[in-house]
Amino acid sequence: MLDLVIRGGKLFDGTGAAPSEGDIAIKDGVIAKIGTITGEAVREIDARGQIVTPGFVDIHTHYDGQASWDAELRPSIDHGVTTAVMGNCGVGFAPVRESDHDKLIKLMEGVEDIPGTALHEGLTWDWESFPDYLDALEKMPRTIDIAAMMPHDPLRVYVMGDRAVFSQHATKDDIAEMRRLTREALEAGAIGFATGRSDVHKTADGDWTPSSEATRDELTGIAKAFDGLGFGVVQAVSDFNLERGEADFDEEWSIVADYAKASGRPFSFSLMQRDFAPDQWLKLINLSEKLKEEGVDARMQVAPRAIGVFLGFNCTFHPFMGYPTYKTIADLPLAERVARMKDPEFKARILSEKTDKLSGPGSSIPPLADLLMEHIEMVAEKFFQIGNPPDYEQPAENSLASRARAENKPLMEIIYDTLLERDGKELIYLPLYNYTELNYDNVLKMMEHPQALYGLSDGGAHVGTVCDASMPTYMITHWTRDRTRGRKLDLPTVVRMLTGAQADYLGMSDRGYLKEGLKADINIIDLDILQMEPPHMEQDLPAGGQRLLQGARGYTATIVAGDVVMEDGKLTGAKPGRLYRAGREQAVAAE
Repeated sequence: MLDLVIRGGKLFDGTGAAPSEGDIAIKDGVIAKIGTITGEAVREIDARGQIVTPGFVDIHTHYDGQASWDAELRPSIDHGVTTAVMGNCGVGFAPVRESDHDKLIKLMEGVEDIPGTALHEGLTWDWESFPDYLDALEKMPRTIDIAAMMPHDPLRVYVMGDRAVFSQHATKDDIAEMRRLTREALEAGAIGFATGRSDVHKTADGDWTPSSEATRDELTGIAKAFDGLGFGVVQAVSDFNLERGEADFDEEWSIVADYAKASGRPFSFSLMQRDFAPDQWLKLINLSEKLKEEGVDARMQVAPRAIGVFLGFNCTFHPFMGYPTYKTIADLPLAERVARMKDPEFKARILSEKTDKLSGPGSSIPPLADLLMEHIEMVAEKFFQIGNPPDYEQPAENSLASRARAENKPLMEIIYDTLLERDGKELIYLPLYNYTELNYDNVLKMMEHPQALYGLSDGGAHVGTVCDASMPTYMITHWTRDRTRGRKLDLPTVVRMLTGAQADYLGMSDRGYLKEGLKADINIIDLDILQMEPPHMEQDLPAGGQRLLQGARGYTATIVAGDVVMEDGKLTGAKPGRLYRAGREQAVAAE
């Protein structure tokens, strides 16, 4: 008796090949047979007229805290993800001493915009070492599988204490200890090591992140923890200092490249187009190609749409948060704020003011926020209402700046009135990166590069500004079906980018494909109705913390290890997900 048979679907196997129609038989959590299935099963799902894909693998999430208390891992599960990798960008919660709990919470609160109150209440902290952390994660059944990278920031704090926080250089002994602990983490099942070097990232107290200025010796010294291991990846995020000049850019790239070389393992970094350096991404592609020629399996994590933020009165940021009159009501509940802001006299008072500075010493708000407000007339050329269904690739004439000109009204009044729509729950979408030319032609060039990987969803992070965990659904709907402003991608290629290509990069040989003997992580999708919903704010984090969530319709079923965990947009209650321990898992798969 089979456990489950999926009947008559159009099978996209994850290789990029053209689909074929057939059945899939599942037994004991694995794919038992593909073809024409005649045996009986406990359950059958009719997939005729629908597509069937491997479960999606997301290599760039930040569920490091959430995974310790939350078994559902929304919103990733809402978008077909069956394996999520966390610990990216060097931030996380292990290793850690009890005296440093607050430091790591402030780090994650600042860098990844996760409410500190939610972390204080939700984190179980039943670990100190990274192996302890993995053991704690393994105890909780969950909807999907997770894997964790050793993050540089907590490692540095664990070894160096306050010297790490104040950006002091690591000594030879510090580096040796960080290397030892990284090796310990890898042998316990960490899937890699990640570091963060972005000038945008700050703690909740406004301090630089501990790893942001780590030296070449420190990074290469830690990377040697991979010596002799046949598994694991390394990751980095950096601004590459281009705004400081070409010399600083070249020096930063050489440090990151030496880190990748020293590891001897597959390496990826974040790639995007920045308005202030619109050609930097092309230079990074060229350097990545040269790095690959030097023998490094170098990859670029690219997003299928803009790296953008939502602005709203319930979000982390909005254009009026620095206005003196708004600050007098900022702590009121949303309904009370909206009522006050609809008063004509109150509105006139705010619109007569200028914003105060938001960033600076002691503030976690990056200088970019002040820069955007200083140039609001220009920035608003990329202020859009997202709509329903959401539209992330809108033309210039749809912007709020264009609307202000068309209606002959002051820009800030248009922004003010827009944010008050839907009882103050309306959101303005601002594509910060990947939208310099107000279209996705350059995004397409990034995605089509042979060294590109789908990434940067940041699932579980930036919860008050971003909901990019919906990107897998966007990949399928926008890039294979709905795009009208340029060339599209074919569906087999997109499915491969979300599945087989991800698993191959990570060395996960037991998933990513529809193949007999592999893990039965599968999506059944009604492509005709597949659609994202608009983002909305929910207060479902610990301590009443809020986050943006974004659902989808069209996922008939998402299956993890043979169990249906999501059906027609609803969680079933099944929790077959587990911790993936790299090294150990590869050894089992090889047998």
